[in-house]
Amino acid sequence: MITHISHTLAQQIVNTIKDVCSYDINFINPSGTIIASTNAARIGAFHEIGRKAAVTGTTIEVAESDNFTGTRQGINMPLYHEDRLLAVIGITGSPEKVRKYAFLAQRITSLLIREQELGQYSRHQADKKQFVISSLLHGDTQNPEYLLKCLREFQIDPDTPKRLILLHTYPAASSQNLSVKIDHRILESHETPASRTDTENPNLSRESSLQAETHDSDSGIGSVLSEHQIQNFFKTIGIMLYTFRYPGDYLAVTDSSGFSALSGTLRDFAKKHAGTLAVAVGRSVPLYQLGLSLTTAETALRNLNFHRPLTDHVCAENYAVFDDLTLEIVLSSVSPDDREEFSVKTIHQLSLDEKELLRTYFSLEMSLADTAEKLFLHKNTLQYKLNHIYKKCGLNPRKFRDAVLLYLALELE
Repeated sequence: MITHISHTLAQQIVNTIKDVCSYDINFINPSGTIIASTNAARIGAFHEIGRKAAVTGTTIEVAESDNFTGTRQGINMPLYHEDRLLAVIGITGSPEKVRKYAFLAQRITSLLIREQELGQYSRHQADKKQFVISSLLHGDTQNPEYLLKCLREFQIDPDTPKRLILLHTYPAASSQNLSVKIDHRILESHETPASRTDTENPNLSRESSLQAETHDSDSGIGSVLSEHQIQNFFKTIGIMLYTFRYPGDYLAVTDSSGFSALSGTLRDFAKKHAGTLAVAVGRSVPLYQLGLSLTTAETALRNLNFHRPLTDHVCAENYAVFDDLTLEIVLSSVSPDDREEFSVKTIHQLSLDEKELLRTYFSLEMSLADTAEKLFLHKNTLQYKLNHIYKKCGLNPRKFRDAVLLYLALELE
């Protein structure tokens, strides 16, 4: 197992990443020294934010250059391999422009490191997990003895039912909050120097403040998790068998018998990181039918994505268990084009207020009295509004068949 990156490998890594993204790349060792860079002038320099990223284990963005020693505008990401911090990768440029390359840089680095280890005889833990899950999902039992050996190593009982947990990360998720916090600290340091806790050593005060913010960002809603942090979460809840699936999914296997106790923890984790990831759980199946559990987990995920807002606001729900779905199973399979076509034929001409009226009407079991009371309307006024909806779209909300079409259209919207 690689525990130290040579200068040769580090330079190969930065050159490869730059070939893909065209931005300058720095490879920073845990002590903060740039050991390889596509900008030769920076090799050997101390990188203050690179050091902070190594110490805190979090990705740090810098919106302005020259505010930290040896640091320029960009994003700096800790690189872990087999749970060991190896270095920090820095991409120079506007965070808004280079952020999209952060994950790719990590994957390229991981692949190059793996390439260095291919000559070793034994499989690594991650390779074994990938082999086991891939074999189970695709029904590949060509090497049953080795498969059983791996299952025992990961404490998986082949005779008990299992569930597939699908953790999906959204590629648009970013660390904007952290960048804003760093800029805020910079402003404070310029505008209110008297408020520093250590006026004789402002660098120490700034370091303490920055470190506190990076730890806070990891625990707040919307914080972006690294692959290392997600793996640690699985370990914390007792899941030993998990793997990564390109481009942004993590697959984990758990015993069905303990899922009831685990479900609350998964829900809390998903809620804590709302907006950056979603967790979907498939149905309980025999181990060698794990592919079916994945298929149902993907159905549950589609339902979450279907209801996910197309804005930067936090998603109201980002945890789903296939067992809890009913109508959602059907709705989540409808294509965007078909949803649009259905809307045009049903509710397209209705105003937002009319749609909200219908939602309230349906939520109260189509009761005129209850809906009128809920909306503070006279019953005759409500009937007039429902008749007006009928005239606009040709569907009568008080007739069962038409009401079903209107209800489905609202759910699909």
